[in-house]
Amino acid sequence: MSERNTGTRRPEPLGTTAPDRFTGDTARWAAVVNRDLRADGIFYYSVRTTGVYCRPACAARLARRENVRFHSSTTDAEAMGFRPCKRCRPNELPLAERRTEAIARACRLIEETEDPPDLGAVAKAVGMSRFHFQRLFRTITGLTPKAYALAHRSDRVREQLKKRSLTVTDAIYESGFNSNGRFYATSDQMLGMTPTAFRAGGADADIRFAVGECSLGAVLVAASERGVCAILFGEDPAALAEDVQNAFPNARLLGGDRSFEKWVAKVVGFVDAPRIGLDLPLDVRGTVFQRRVWKALQQIPIGSTASYSEVAQKIGAPQGARAVAQACAANRLAVAIPCHRVVRHDGGVSGYRWGVERKRALLERESATARPVA
Repeated sequence: MSERNTGTRRPEPLGTTAPDRFTGDTARWAAVVNRDLRADGIFYYSVRTTGVYCRPACAARLARRENVRFHSSTTDAEAMGFRPCKRCRPNELPLAERRTEAIARACRLIEETEDPPDLGAVAKAVGMSRFHFQRLFRTITGLTPKAYALAHRSDRVREQLKKRSLTVTDAIYESGFNSNGRFYATSDQMLGMTPTAFRAGGADADIRFAVGECSLGAVLVAASERGVCAILFGEDPAALAEDVQNAFPNARLLGGDRSFEKWVAKVVGFVDAPRIGLDLPLDVRGTVFQRRVWKALQQIPIGSTASYSEVAQKIGAPQGARAVAQACAANRLAVAIPCHRVVRHDGGVSGYRWGVERKRALLERESATARPVA
């Protein structure tokens, strides 16, 4: 099943593409020849012999140059009597935006469903085949539809468990689970501990930690049985330990042994030499939205950056730049989840939990690492 028509408004340019790049007919014709996606929404072209107008990146057979005319908008093209191409649909949202909006609708459907959703029904509701829907959903959100549904339910469980007026059993049912057995089969994956321990603020959970020194100051690495749950920078090791204790108020904080300190050494090594990479088992705890943001951050290559709005577009929340910034601020896994690679839309460096100077230093080192050696 093809994707459904989702509107007929003029597309806006995406990302940070500069319209000046496509000023003049020579540059615009080059964009058409190269099917340059960066020109999408900046201009359109019509073909005199077919009476059709297209996007610059349209996959249709290339027309002869003498038959092509450029237009600044769909309105301009249609005012001159041209009709929209049925292949690239220039009078609708760009394909990437249509897909993103469809997945955003699917997320809302999953969130509004009390029982585990039927994926075929969700796919049909957003105008896609089941196979295409599953593949596209994972590409955009970083999760399978099933994993997204589970993550959303885990958020509901967390919220219900915080209500002291409910028993653990009541909280499970209020979260949409039809049986205790189904919940407990996935409770460790959702909460990282038993529901009773979660309600008690991590009671009976062991958090091991160790503090090292790097060029950015003190660095604390903490881990649960599931993996590293915190990487924190600062000046005062005692303050960093207090930060971990506040995050897990009733957990037992234990000093790490020598094997654990190897993880600290890995973090220190990565800070000073990003080229070596950072491969650590992670215990990532957050809301569905936060985990979607953090997954997107992990896909930003070393030496590259993305704006808050670009990350929001990537995860299917084009109006969520502010929420993306909040998710970055909530990240406790410095460098492992590279929130330092998210910058303002103008490329400016700001908003880092561990200080703007540390963020700038990390970006400068990664940029130098990514540059080819002369």
